[in-house]
Amino acid sequence: MNLSYWCVLIAGILPVATVAVAKWGKRDFDNSEPRRWLEQQQGLRRRADSAHRNHFEAFPFFAAGVLVAQQLNAPQDSINMLAVAFIAARLVYTLLYLTDRATLRSITWLIGYLAVIGLFLLPVFHRA
Repeated sequence: MNLSYWCVLIAGILPVATVAVAKWGKRDFDNSEPRRWLEQQQGLRRRADSAHRNHFEAFPFFAAGVLVAQQLNAPQDSINMLAVAFIAARLVYTLLYLTDRATLRSITWLIGYLAVIGLFLLPVFHRA
């Protein structure tokens, strides 16, 4: 399996990792209504839940970008580089979200987003 596919797997795991931060060690967690419970959290737990939700939002666009680039025979090294850049940006994004550094977090989010756009554009520039 190539590196970009491993990155898709990692991107699929990120939401679970961040929601675990939100739930970890909190004895009053209500598994019968987890979303309601999460929405009542504050501070680090609230930010972890927000990061969790954003990872789910980013996943389809990223996974589609990898698949489109693969299907249209973009250079594998370039696909891998952009996929790793996306994962690196998402990991830094998560750290910045958890530590409440909003401006840097937004910049990092943009870097990840641009990496995905790059995945979609790779086949276009490769053919040119």
